[in-house]
Amino acid sequence: MRHSHLYIVTIVLLCAISALASGSPNRQHADNVPAISDRILGGTDSNKVDSTVALEPADLHRRTLVSDMDSDSVAEVFNPDEVPQSTRKSRIVRQKVDLDNVVNFASKDSMILIGRNSAYMYGDAELTYGDMKLTAAEVSMDMATNNVHAVGRPDSLGELTGTPIFTDKSGEYESQTMNYNFKSQRGFITDVITEQGEGYLTGGQTKKMESGEYYLRNGRYSTCSDHEHPHFYFQLTKAKVTPKSNIVTGPAYMVLAGLPLPLAVPFGYFPFSEKYSSGIIFPTFGDDYNRGFYLSNGGYYFAINDNIDLALTGELYTKGSWGLSAQSSYVKRYKYSGSFNISYLNTIYGEKGSPDYSKQTNFQILWNHSQDTKANPNMNLSASVNFTTSGYTRNDLNSYYSNSFTENTKSSTVNMTYRIPNSKWSFSTTANIAQRTQDSTLAVSFPNLTVTMSQVYPFKRKRAVGKERWYEKIKLSYSGLFQNSLTANQDEFFQKSLIKDWRNGMKHSIPISATFNMFKYINVTPSLRIDDRMYTSKVKRQWDPNASAEVMDTTYGFYNVWDFQASVSLDTKLYGFYQPMKFLGDKVKMIRHVLTPSISLSGAPDFASPFFGYYDQYQYQNSAGETVTKKYSMFPNALFGVPGQGRSGILSVSLANNLEMKVKSNDSIGEKKISLIENLSISQSYNFAADSMNWSDINTSLLLRLVKNFNLNLSATWDVYTYQLNSAGNPVRVNIPRWKAGKGIGRLSSTGTSFSYTFNNNTFKKKDKKDRNKNSGDSDNERDENDYDDEGDNFSGRNTARRRDEEDRQMEVGDGGYMKWEVPWSLTFNYSINYGYGEFNKKKMEYDPRITQNLSLSGNIQPTKNWNFGFSASYNFDTHKLAYMNCNISRDLHCFTMTASFVPVGPYKSYNFHISVKSSLLQDLKYDKRSSQSNGVDWY
Repeated sequence: MRHSHLYIVTIVLLCAISALASGSPNRQHADNVPAISDRILGGTDSNKVDSTVALEPADLHRRTLVSDMDSDSVAEVFNPDEVPQSTRKSRIVRQKVDLDNVVNFASKDSMILIGRNSAYMYGDAELTYGDMKLTAAEVSMDMATNNVHAVGRPDSLGELTGTPIFTDKSGEYESQTMNYNFKSQRGFITDVITEQGEGYLTGGQTKKMESGEYYLRNGRYSTCSDHEHPHFYFQLTKAKVTPKSNIVTGPAYMVLAGLPLPLAVPFGYFPFSEKYSSGIIFPTFGDDYNRGFYLSNGGYYFAINDNIDLALTGELYTKGSWGLSAQSSYVKRYKYSGSFNISYLNTIYGEKGSPDYSKQTNFQILWNHSQDTKANPNMNLSASVNFTTSGYTRNDLNSYYSNSFTENTKSSTVNMTYRIPNSKWSFSTTANIAQRTQDSTLAVSFPNLTVTMSQVYPFKRKRAVGKERWYEKIKLSYSGLFQNSLTANQDEFFQKSLIKDWRNGMKHSIPISATFNMFKYINVTPSLRIDDRMYTSKVKRQWDPNASAEVMDTTYGFYNVWDFQASVSLDTKLYGFYQPMKFLGDKVKMIRHVLTPSISLSGAPDFASPFFGYYDQYQYQNSAGETVTKKYSMFPNALFGVPGQGRSGILSVSLANNLEMKVKSNDSIGEKKISLIENLSISQSYNFAADSMNWSDINTSLLLRLVKNFNLNLSATWDVYTYQLNSAGNPVRVNIPRWKAGKGIGRLSSTGTSFSYTFNNNTFKKKDKKDRNKNSGDSDNERDENDYDDEGDNFSGRNTARRRDEEDRQMEVGDGGYMKWEVPWSLTFNYSINYGYGEFNKKKMEYDPRITQNLSLSGNIQPTKNWNFGFSASYNFDTHKLAYMNCNISRDLHCFTMTASFVPVGPYKSYNFHISVKSSLLQDLKYDKRSSQSNGVDWY
């Protein structure tokens, strides 16, 4: 207190003397002396002490008051006019301070200033110097040496709080104690905690250099987020840290769960960067029974730029097999995005010269491309390519435990569409490839060009006056298609001739129609369709009596094949209502039946007549010596077919039914609709112009909405004719309807359906939810929202945006006061069944029925937050066995992930165990164990 009064009195005297000494040569400088007393005594509040204290930088100089004055100095102060100008001494001693920025400091509890050089701050102390910021519970500052010392403070329980946190442009550093020098920008830190890249650098003694680098001793580095007690870490005897760049270490060893492992390295290098960077991809090592030890997925990653990258990897086996792969992802904002993967495998089994030796070459091309709609609204390019040779999946280690292993068909499509602005015209070109793995068949269609004109009304007036004229309802459109396709075996595909083997052609279609209203309730629609086909080859056939065989002669040129068909249809809707009797209850209010009959009449001439020139005929003598005339099409296997033979005058009748029921409900409307039969239709036609087989098969379809999100759709065809054996003993269809033979109207010849459904732990809770909401008085709309709040969840352990956090969900308390324990699970099944004709039964003169079925299952269960079990399987009904099954088990180990995949049955039964660090920085810190690929080795 005594020193404080002395400083205050001295400062007040100095201010008074400075005001009187206006003629002094130092007056201008004295006027600029900061009011230190005002800064110390004023400007405070209840929370912070001295929130405005600042020490000025070097260019303004630090001013220090002189306390020991001689007689001349005292005379100068009190009688300045009596002191000669030449003997007058300066009243202020100026000392230069080597600082480049203003030092601002403040504290919450208290602050003690001793002289002009020392400051002590307590309670949430904060100090800022340029880009550097330091916060701690206690901070002491000595401006004479430019040193700062910061420490934490124990609380009432003895826990250390307010530990120093140092922040600069390189990052944030937390420590136990910290010493820092403003001038040299060097510091000494104990028990540092800082995040570098994807990991945490903790512990040890650290020196900060003026270059921004840090030298560490006895520290540790881990990617585990629990950096206080990490599950694993690398113990670093010494290390050099370049912030936002890398960590270079001396001798280091790994510690797992607190146990040091004998995994030591003489030096280490941990690179990390906020930007993409190129680098080496370390391979995975393992053992395959058939191909030996291997290194896979190793190579080099090229960070080309922010829009595209490239990873070149390979795999090498000790028994001679090898493979190469190139993967890339590309994106351009508001333009396009995509990725591609090209892989090549050279697989060798067995020893060269041995009977089981084989060598296979396979490749895979994956390409996905999508264009942003903002890029060009008139042109779009999209691609979805999945092309693999038949043996690639069977030889790729990464495909064993994925769904692609069981895929029998693969398809690829590349499409580009262009729409002419402000026009009805659009152009599209497409390339399609379909693969069938079972028999290595390729079906390629390229190039395909489509030209389309959308619907127009050519006779519509631009300025309509009065009612619409009948001819203004006429509308037409146009579509043109060019295709070039080939279907062949994979090994023979490139040996096919482009002219002789490829099928190509063009087709033009012009539909013309109009809709009129007759008798107010009947819609009449006349239509005319014109189709034109253009082919480049024609086949002439004749009988060679010498060889007693048919010979063919193919000519190439331009051939036009066209036809047309005219029709008129009538349709309407009939409504029927039925109200149940009162004794059935008043729950059902009304039942409505909607019947939609439709009648159409169509006709076309006989395009097989010599006038059109699409068909020809020749005569030959059969083995019985009879002269037989054979009529044939001169465009066999044409891409778009040929017009049919014979005249047609077809009358078609169809009936569609819809049945709904209206019942009472407790919602605000008071009623709701229930679909009993969504659609039940039946159709058949009769050809008046045909000389035989006038009746068509009966076609029926049924659609039922059984439960929410589950529909049953059945389509069936009924055969109306009988069969007999021809002279060769083969069954043929004859012109005797079944009703004339006493066998009923029709016999089911084909039908089938397929459906899939997913059960989960919310499937059986909806009823309980509705009951609870009903008892609580919630509205029906609110109940519906709650009922389907979680539908569509993937049940993979991750929560959707509309669900609570997993930890909060598992900590909910149930009605009995116990913690709820919910286990998310799901079971999805896909089932298809088809009925058709099988073998012909000569005793019954009927085809025996044949039923084919397919069933696949997939499931997932998460018994705890970190455990996850999943499987997928398919069942073969012919062998009554599982055709394929794949199981996966995963465990989240916080900073590690562990997965086990295995195929328990079939020729590819095997397993794979994998455990690795989650962080991509240490992705090579892993362990893999793989069983044999095949050969039926029992591993369980």
